[in-house]
Amino acid sequence: QVQLVESGGGSVEAGESLRVSCVIDNFESFSARAMGWYRQAPGKQRELVASISKDGSTNYPDFVKDRFTISRENARNTLTLNLNSLKFEDTGLYYCNTAPVPFYSWGQGAQVTVSS
Repeated sequence: QVQLVESGGGSVEAGESLRVSCVIDNFESFSARAMGWYRQAPGKQRELVASISKDGSTNYPDFVKDRFTISRENARNTLTLNLNSLKFEDTGLYYCNTAPVPFYSWGQGAQVTVSS
């Protein structure tokens, strides 16, 4: 059974940086799938904030473009998101999953809290 295990995050002030990571266990076809990072802010729906194709091409919505960077390490089934120039509205739980459609059960997420 595929398991998504997020880690990292934390509490910072606006303008600072954080990193969140995800290890995907029991996912033999990780290298062949597009992956993404999603976030859920308090009281809001979960949204996709970054995606990366199997070949490494990345895509970001405008509200995080030039601030967030997604990367993957296929040999270790690992997905990483670097979050720079954080804003208060970036606060939320960050999750990894396949993209653009999340196929697997969600992990516990990694909390990112930004104070203004």
